[in-house]
Amino acid sequence: MLKDLSTAARPALVLTLLFALLLGLAYPLALTGIAQVVFPRQANGSLIERDGHVIGSALIGQMFTQDRYFHGRPSAAGKGYDAMASSGSNFGPTSRALADRVTTDVAAFRKSPGSPVPVDLVTTSASGLDPHLSPEAALFQAERVAKARGLDVARVKTLVIDNTERPLLGFLGEPRVNVLALNLALDSMAGGGAQAHP
Repeated sequence: MLKDLSTAARPALVLTLLFALLLGLAYPLALTGIAQVVFPRQANGSLIERDGHVIGSALIGQMFTQDRYFHGRPSAAGKGYDAMASSGSNFGPTSRALADRVTTDVAAFRKSPGSPVPVDLVTTSASGLDPHLSPEAALFQAERVAKARGLDVARVKTLVIDNTERPLLGFLGEPRVNVLALNLALDSMAGGGAQAHP
């Protein structure tokens, strides 16, 4: 009886081991190798470097607070853009805490009473890591950034337009602006070649 059981179990154990090696080791290693050859930048996190130092990723937002920089969306991930705590706030539309935060953010961004504030400047993304803004949200901040840097507003608006990414294949997704890339371009335009820091 035991002999029959061990004989019956042998194929199951062999297949389990085989598929563990195949799908748990060989397949991931093969895909990693292919990705490193075909898409090395993306496979390594789409890192952005300046002067040999990694200053961020094109895929993860950063918290910019100075007036001389464009600000991204608010983040509910940890203490802000924390990739180890990626998530939204889970506040519902009737949450008093959410309403108070949005009201405070709108008041901080509003240029004059009644002026509409782009919604992505006061709402978080589902991941809390979104590195992009709508072109409208970036253009909304152009006057503040230009004033803080002593630049012509039209030049700053042109920079936003030049850094707007179009939908993939012309129709997949929405136009968007990567905030870190825009701030780096802003530093370069200002002539300092400085690194954008939150």
